Amino acid sequence: MSWKIFAILSALFAGMTAVLAKVGVKNISSNLATFIRTIVIIVFLGVIVFIRREWKNPLLIDKHGLIFLIASGITTGLSWLCYFRALQAGPASLVAPIDKLSLVFAVVLSMLFLGERLGVYQWLGICLITSGALIIIFK
Repeated sequence: MSWKIFAILSALFAGMTAVLAKVGVKNISSNLATFIRTIVIIVFLGVIVFIRREWKNPLLIDKHGLIFLIASGITTGLSWLCYFRALQAGPASLVAPIDKLSLVFAVVLSMLFLGERLGVYQWLGICLITSGALIIIFK
């Protein structure tokens, strides 16, 4: 399958996540909700890795890559903690679009640190995403 299909599925599942998490975080702390979600993800991915026979000893993985995966895990955890706290306090219909400013941050960071470049249409898209989020924030 094309990477674009996976990207669209990712967006669909992320959208579903916002609605499901909003209901789930209603009567418990956002930190506990994040913890439960993380356990589910660990078990779910553990089963996938086991079934596909993709397990490798993490200590045998390239150290450079492992360091960046650990850093990515930490930033993911921080993102989830903030996201669940925002969902607990605000409406999912506003929290989720603001959270998608992560797209803008990812593009800017990929340009700064990975040397990626954007064309005119990509810049237009980033400007529209930013404008939409700002409209939602400052309605």
